[in-house]
Amino acid sequence: MLYFDTSFLPPLFLEEKTSRKIEAYVTTLPAGDLYLSHWTRLEFSSLMAREVRMRGLTPEEGQAVLLQFDQLVEESYRVILPTALDYELAREFLKQFATSLRAGDALHLAIASNHGATKFLTLDEGMLKAGKQFKLPVSPGIRL
Repeated sequence: MLYFDTSFLPPLFLEEKTSRKIEAYVTTLPAGDLYLSHWTRLEFSSLMAREVRMRGLTPEEGQAVLLQFDQLVEESYRVILPTALDYELAREFLKQFATSLRAGDALHLAIASNHGATKFLTLDEGMLKAGKQFKLPVSPGIRL
């Protein structure tokens, strides 16, 4: 099970310096083993709303990206519904103050951990660091 953090997905839809590397890497991953959560979907929508507010995208472009994202999720990913156990583990992660985790990041790590992720893909440096501290299989997937 390969769990995708929200930070790993925007380069597939918006031109970023990591876009080509991420696209090439994702094409090598086994179909049927790609997972994200409903929390990922919500964060991605929030990111697109922010892009529109900051005028990085027009409202029409933002809607188009969300449509493309939804189509990709429908065709290629399994979506995990966070459980009460995921929230409880996220709380435990947050009690480790040295990690500097925020609630949403702790929830991603907890979902991946509780649902048996063999790899947690993220481009977020803080999550990479925290995941290693918790001995979770975090990876940027690409050379940053």
